[in-house]
Amino acid sequence: MDFINNIQNMTSTQWLFYVISVVTLFGALGTIASKNAIHSVIYLILTFFSLSAHYVLMNAQFIAVVNIIVYAGAIMVLFLFVVMFLNIKEENTPGLNNNKLMIAATIVAGTISLILISAIRMTDIPRTNPHTYQVKTGFIETLGTLLYSKYLLPFELVSILFLIAMTGAVMLGKREKGERHF
Repeated sequence: MDFINNIQNMTSTQWLFYVISVVTLFGALGTIASKNAIHSVIYLILTFFSLSAHYVLMNAQFIAVVNIIVYAGAIMVLFLFVVMFLNIKEENTPGLNNNKLMIAATIVAGTISLILISAIRMTDIPRTNPHTYQVKTGFIETLGTLLYSKYLLPFELVSILFLIAMTGAVMLGKREKGERHF
C-alpha cells in the first residue's frame, strides 16, 4: 500500500524522470538487440539524447549540450561511417536461435525485475523537499572557475597534449612532393 501512495504523491519532475528512464532503457536495449547495425547506431543516438535529458533534469545543461554535440553528433557520425564503410550484411553475422534468445531474455528480464522490485520495497526512500537545496546557478561559470583555479595545471597539461596530437596528425598527414603513400 505504501508503494501505491508513493506513486500517487510523485511530482511531475519525478514522472518525467521515469519516462525518460524508460526511453533510455528502450534505446539501450534496442542498441544491443537490433540485428541491423545502422538501427543499432540510431538506437544509440536515442540513448544519448535521453541521457542528455537526464542531465537537464539534474540542472547540468552544459554537460547535456556537450553530450549531444560530441557523442550524438560527432561520435555517431563516425560510427555510421564505419558501419557503412564495412558494409556488414545480416547473413554474414552469426546469430542465435530466436526461441532460445527470447527464453534467455525473458529469464534475465524477470530476474532483474524481481531484484529491482525487492530492492525498492526494502529501501526506505526519505522524502525531502528539493527546493531546500541551494543550487549553484551558472554551472558553466562554476566549471570555468574550477578549471582555471583548482585544476589549472591538469587543464594546461591536457591542452599541451592536444596541441602535440594535432601537430603530430598534421605532420603525419603532410605529403612531400614526390612521396608515395599506399
